[in-house]
Amino acid sequence: MVKLESLKKSNQFKRALKEKKIHTDFFSIFAAKCFFKPEYEANLLISFVMKKKIGKAVKRNKIRRKLKAIVQKLLKKRGAINKDYTYIVFGKSKAYAQKQKVLLPIMENSFSKFK
Repeated sequence: MVKLESLKKSNQFKRALKEKKIHTDFFSIFAAKCFFKPEYEANLLISFVMKKKIGKAVKRNKIRRKLKAIVQKLLKKRGAINKDYTYIVFGKSKAYAQKQKVLLPIMENSFSKFK
């Protein structure tokens, strides 16, 4: 089973933010070739980030949980997410009102562009 592992240090974030990026109305995804090894080889390096401008903690956490759940679903699909990359997902406030069914194909399409 693939587990999500978060980036820990600021230099890891800075390096990932300099490489490839894709923006949508609901989230932005930044990806860099794996420059940092995860704790276990099966893990996926991915961090979910929300700006405080989005709203209170309840709203930010709901968006984060929604995006994490979508990534978990995509990991079950073979080849939907390339594990050779380190990802940072920035959630946007429009994702709060949208259903997962709407966000899932958008996120799948975004991750497929990194191959």
